[in-house]
Amino acid sequence: MRILVFNWQDRLHPLSGGAETHLHEIFSRMVAAGDHVTLVSCGFEGASPRETLDGIDVHRIGSRSTYNYAAPLWWWRHGRHLGFDVVVDDINKLPIMTPLFVHRPIVGIIHHLFGESIVLEAGRVVGAYVQAFERRIPRVYRRTPIAVVSESTRQECIDIGLPADNLHVIYNGIDTSSFPMSVGTKATVPTITSFGRLKRYKSVDHIIEAMPMILEQIPDVRLEIIGKGDDQPFLASRVAALGIEASVEFVGFVSNDEKVRRLQRSHVMVNTSMKEGWGITNLEANACGVPVVSADAPGLRDSVRTGVSGLLYPYGDTGVLASTIIRVLHDPELRQHLSEGAISWASKFTWDHSAEQMRALCASTITSWHET
Repeated sequence: MRILVFNWQDRLHPLSGGAETHLHEIFSRMVAAGDHVTLVSCGFEGASPRETLDGIDVHRIGSRSTYNYAAPLWWWRHGRHLGFDVVVDDINKLPIMTPLFVHRPIVGIIHHLFGESIVLEAGRVVGAYVQAFERRIPRVYRRTPIAVVSESTRQECIDIGLPADNLHVIYNGIDTSSFPMSVGTKATVPTITSFGRLKRYKSVDHIIEAMPMILEQIPDVRLEIIGKGDDQPFLASRVAALGIEASVEFVGFVSNDEKVRRLQRSHVMVNTSMKEGWGITNLEANACGVPVVSADAPGLRDSVRTGVSGLLYPYGDTGVLASTIIRVLHDPELRQHLSEGAISWASKFTWDHSAEQMRALCASTITSWHET
């Protein structure tokens, strides 16, 4: 198949995240299976306008602020003449509305919808702008087969009016060869890890607010916050205001090897986000033999098998968050049970399987389009 993918960012973009990891892991495997994949994404400072990433032919156009206008223009000038069999529209950030200008088979991908979370992250003005685009999704993409990454996202799409029959759950995965898939030697002091981008909607301040309660019960506990993002100054200010600087470390961005090393020595990983498409960080922690204490939020609840790979708590309830972490840290038998279950759970989700499902969806979409 000749596949064109529209996504705002590629894997090398400084602001790339889970959507870009998902795209790269799946479509690089489809290249390896014999497909030709072209990705059209936005440019960024220092980037080449065109390069090949693991077999994917990447074209960079416009910028983050202009991509949703540059993408249709690129299609009319170039894309429609290049003989693509199917166009994949990764519907995140602002949807570019491919069904309005692409007259070829289209497959959509939805990780999650922003809804009200975009207001918390970007403010009311920008949030209203994004929400206005999201409200058009049910009408514009009504006849488009769409891959969603969790049952939570599937239900979210049904709730806004997308037909259930057009929604296909293709779970995120992990590359099991990049993780130990075993329980490692733990740090000498109880260690909690949080990792991912430091964005306001990730609500990392919730674990910071819970730390004084945890410290009352476990005075030598440490919190390691791995990742970077524009919410770090606010988070650092909360740490200082609570007087817990000695117990909290902002690690910053680390390599995958260093992330794995730190996770393996951690006793528990915490995920406080208000919503995600799936919660790949939960699986990555599980693949390092680490149980997860995660918010019972859309997407995250799908990536945790309660009582097996981790425990859920009500989003935003820092008291229950603290008591749940204390329970895991105080009970070595529970922690060992969850650590072993975490490995078994994580092993069920692989990018190879996800790529096979995406390839099948693209092929069936092409067939159906030609039959109508």
